[in-house]
Amino acid sequence: MTVINGEVAAGFEPVREAFAANFARREDIGAAVCVYQDGRPVVDLWAGVADPDTGRPWERDTLQLVYSATKGVTATAAHLLAQRGALDLDAPVAEYWPEFAANGKVGIPVRWLLSHQAGLVALDEPVPLDEALAWHPMTAALAAQCPQWIPGTAHGYHGRTWGWLVGEVIRRVSGRTPGCFFTEEIARPLGLDFFIGLPAGERDRVSRMVYRKPDVDLTTVPEESVPEDLRDLVAAWRDPNSLSNRAFAVTDPANIDFDSPEVQAAELPSSNGIGTAHALARMYAALIGEVDGVRLLTPETLASATEEQASGQDRVMLAPSRFSTGYMLPTTTIPMTGPSAFGHTGRGGSLGFADPKHGIAFGYVMNHIIGGPDDLRATTLAETVRRSLA
Repeated sequence: MTVINGEVAAGFEPVREAFAANFARREDIGAAVCVYQDGRPVVDLWAGVADPDTGRPWERDTLQLVYSATKGVTATAAHLLAQRGALDLDAPVAEYWPEFAANGKVGIPVRWLLSHQAGLVALDEPVPLDEALAWHPMTAALAAQCPQWIPGTAHGYHGRTWGWLVGEVIRRVSGRTPGCFFTEEIARPLGLDFFIGLPAGERDRVSRMVYRKPDVDLTTVPEESVPEDLRDLVAAWRDPNSLSNRAFAVTDPANIDFDSPEVQAAELPSSNGIGTAHALARMYAALIGEVDGVRLLTPETLASATEEQASGQDRVMLAPSRFSTGYMLPTTTIPMTGPSAFGHTGRGGSLGFADPKHGIAFGYVMNHIIGGPDDLRATTLAETVRRSLA
C-alpha cells in the first residue's frame, strides 16, 4: 500500500481516502493534491514515486510539469496587467504588437486570443523546435499567419500557439517575458513554487513523467468498429491536415520532449509550467480571496475574467468546450466543484481551479500521464472535495 504523506483538516478526511484510491485503483505513480478553503490550506497530500527509473520518492517539494494547466497561470498574469490598466482586453492585439496586424488580423482583440477565438491554432509552415524555444521566431511566424477561420465567429482550442500569442502580448505590455513577469509579480509575492521556464538549479526536484499507452489505438481499427460518437474525432486524428492534428504540430518536430532540460528551461506559457499542487491551489486561492495578505485580482476583475466568452463545439477538439477569458469553465466532463468554478486542466490529468461560491481552490499534479474519459483521478478528488463541504 502506498504511504500517503501530509495533512488534512477535519471534515476533509475523505479526500485522503480518494487520493489513496488513486494509487490503489487508478494507476497513480507519483502525485500531490492540495486544497485551500477561504485562504487556508485544508488538504496538502503527496505520495508515490517521482522517478520510477531511480525509485526517487515524491517529496513535499517535488515539482511536476503540468502541461496546459499552465494556461490558467498565464491567464492570471494577463488579467493582473488588465487590472493595473496596462492592458485593455478589448483593444486590438496590433495596438501592442504592430506586426500582428498582417494577413487580416488588424481587428482581433486581445480577448479573442485568451478565449481561443482568434483562429490561429496552426501554422502553414511549422517552426524548427530550437527556434520555437528561443521565442521570437515563433511569435514572428504567428504574426504573419492567416487565421484558420474568421476570427470571432468560432472557437477552437489553441493548444500550443496560445502561449506564444498571449505571452507575446504580456511581453510587449510589461517589457518582461511572461515567465519573468509571473515570477516577479505573482509567484514571489505569494511564495509559489512554480515556474514558466525552469531555473537550472531546480532541475533535480522535477518528477519524471510516465506515459500510458492506450489499450486500443482507435486510428488503426476499421471505421465501422469505432463508436459512433467518436467517429468525427477519430477521422480527424487520421487526417494529418485536420486542425485537430495541425494545432499540435506547429513545431518541427511536432512531438516535444517535455522531460528534456532544454524544453523545461524555455518559456512555453501554454504548456510547460512546472510546480507543485500546493502552488496551483495557493494561486487560485489568491484569485478569489486573500492569502496571507495577498489578493491577486479584485472581485470586479475576477468577475470579468471568468465570464463565459466561448462555448459549444470546439473546432479543434471536436467536442463541446467552454472558455472565459483564459480559463476553462466547467463542463459535464470537467465539472470541477460546480458551475461557479473556473481553472484549467493539463494533458494527462493535472488540474487547477477555484470555486468562489465555496471558497475553494484546488491543485492536483501527477507524473503518470493518462488522460481520456477513463481517467477519473482529478474529477474524483474534486467531487470528494465538493462532498466534504457538506
